Amino acid sequence: MQLPDKTALLIIDVQKAIDHPSWGVRNNRELEVNLQKVLKRWRELGWPVFHVAHDSVEPGSTYRPGQWGNEFKPEVEPRPGETIIRKQTNNAFVGTGLEDELRSRGLSSVVICGVVTNNSVEATTRMAGNLGFRTYLLANATATFGKRDLRGRWWDADDVHHLSLANLDGEYASVVTTEELLAAVQ
Repeated sequence: MQLPDKTALLIIDVQKAIDHPSWGVRNNRELEVNLQKVLKRWRELGWPVFHVAHDSVEPGSTYRPGQWGNEFKPEVEPRPGETIIRKQTNNAFVGTGLEDELRSRGLSSVVICGVVTNNSVEATTRMAGNLGFRTYLLANATATFGKRDLRGRWWDADDVHHLSLANLDGEYASVVTTEELLAAVQ
């Protein structure tokens, strides 16, 4: 795997909201550790980092602005000069300037990580691929929660996570691990 120079890192919705008990049990307890490894390397390289924040307009959302859940988790706190993209939908490209920002900087490839795998991460990954960006999705730097399907069957978070990754791999993105990605940028 060879990444183009200055590939953008998109960290999706890694806000304190995901720690609220209402979400249930999360998979990938190594999420924050893996995010920190990738973020550290991007900062060392001086490559562009985009922090995507969900500013929910839903009254009961843990992501609503003005409450603790809307704040970035300390493990991925943006630094001066790093771009913050605020969104109100599950897709970082919808209603934001993300696409224009990437294109104006001449960036044609993105690495996507964060939460929730089968929601904002999946929606953003699909759109990135559809818009023609070379897209890499970090399997072990994303996480999700269990979900009940329309038949009433409960799927645990790990099953939901891996099915979402399988849906995206190939057509929309190359699904890789943090270790594979970091080895490619050494």
